Formats: sequence, C-alpha cells, structure tokens
Amino acid sequence: MSTDLKTFLNDFEGCIINAQAKLRQISEADARVSNQNGKWSPKQIVGHLIDSAANNHQRFVRAQFTNDLAFPGYQQEDWVRVQRYNDEPWARLVDLWANYNLHLVHLISVIPSETLSETRPNHNLDQIAWQTVSQTQPTTLDYFVRDYVGHMRNHLRQILGDEFSQ
Repeated sequence: MSTDLKTFLNDFEGCIINAQAKLRQISEADARVSNQNGKWSPKQIVGHLIDSAANNHQRFVRAQFTNDLAFPGYQQEDWVRVQRYNDEPWARLVDLWANYNLHLVHLISVIPSETLSETRPNHNLDQIAWQTVSQTQPTTLDYFVRDYVGHMRNHLRQILGDEFSQ
C-alpha cells in the first residue's frame, strides 16, 4: 500500500471516529430538526450517508472485476423519504453510518493498488460522482473512492459546521 493511500485511509478512519463522537453529542430532538427550511435534518443527512455508503460499497466491489466505472445511480430524495430516517433512533443511525464506513476503510485498504490506479475510459462519473468527471476524460477507482469521502465530509460539515475538518 502506498504511503499516500495509507495516509488517506488513516484520515478517513479518523474522520469517521471523530464525527461519530461529535454526532453522538447531538440530542435526539435536535437530530430530527432541519437547520434550514426544506433541507434535510441531521437524521436525514446521516441516513443519506448510509445510503451513499451502501451504493458505493457495491460499486467499489464491482469495480474490482469489471473494466469500467459505470454504475446505476439512485434517487437519493426518494431513498431518504421512504426510509423515514427521522423515525429511526439517532444513536442507531450514527453507529450504523460509522460502522459501515469503517468497513469501507477496510475494503479500500485491500483493493490492489493496480486496480485503484487503472485508467478507466468507460465510466459514468459525469452522472454519479460528487465532483463529476467529464465522460470524455478517463478516470480511476482511486478518484472515485476519494470523491466518495469528499462527499461524506461535505455532508458532515452541514451537520457539524465548518469547523469540522476531521
């Protein structure tokens, strides 16, 4: 494993552990309330992050035995709505999110470096990535993995504020 990947995974794991502790400090009542009119509550954001982990988990696995990075998207608003995350206990959501992502740290750590760095001309990261990649530009699984973590951090900042860096 490269030093860069090891540093990335250590930062990813530290982010999860730090965020879990900070998220647990939010009360059940506060976790149910949206900070902005029409926006998701902290429970719904963490629920969305669980959905994102589930969808990207299978993408990261499939990418190891296919030659492309073309995967189905998902209707995030519908996923959050039908699962009614505001009705789920806050501590359970936080722990599920943290444990799922700790598993993703493990999964990413065992992906062969050549699989992570292989250039993939066929992808749909112009549609499913957080920071999209033009369909005409080849990309890598390494990019997609890092994009996933960037997306997660962005949503954690929505709950925990700009001071949340890890």
